[in-house]
Amino acid sequence: MLDGPVTFRPLTRADLPLVGRWLTEPLVARWWAHETTPEALEADFGPCIDGTDPAEVLLALTGGRPFGLVQRYRIADFPEYVEELAPVVDVPPRALSIDYLIGEPDVRGGGAGTAMLAAFVAESWAAYPEADAVLVPVAAGNVASWRALEKAGFTRVAEGPLTPDNPVDPPDHVVSLLRRPAGG
Repeated sequence: MLDGPVTFRPLTRADLPLVGRWLTEPLVARWWAHETTPEALEADFGPCIDGTDPAEVLLALTGGRPFGLVQRYRIADFPEYVEELAPVVDVPPRALSIDYLIGEPDVRGGGAGTAMLAAFVAESWAAYPEADAVLVPVAAGNVASWRALEKAGFTRVAEGPLTPDNPVDPPDHVVSLLRRPAGG
């Protein structure tokens, strides 16, 4: 359960052991196929921390306590990803995409994912005034994830084959979209 509003701060190297612990949580590990050695965490997240990768990675906090991780990026910054998505869904040219997890098991449930997503999208509209949409593909089997998107206001706009994050999964994905609100 959440202990107050959801806030965000940039990921730092000091946070990598925490992220490594989260990535070994069974529910997270099921959908995020990441290595968790210090070297692997540095390779995966170091460029984002340094600003040399166009993606941003932030921690989600409640009551000052980190409980989740969110990543956002302009889809257009990754042309190979636009190519992969194009046969499945029309990609708005100024769209963002996000990845996310709740690492602390005691925070899961009760709407925490929905609250985190809604707060992060609101923060993303402010941080990226040119962005007109957030487009999020999710493995079709990860029902809790795409349901949290729906509860946060996203609409399912496509279903189709994409490369899964975890190689044990089939390619089936659900793609959800949230357009920037008028005047937002």
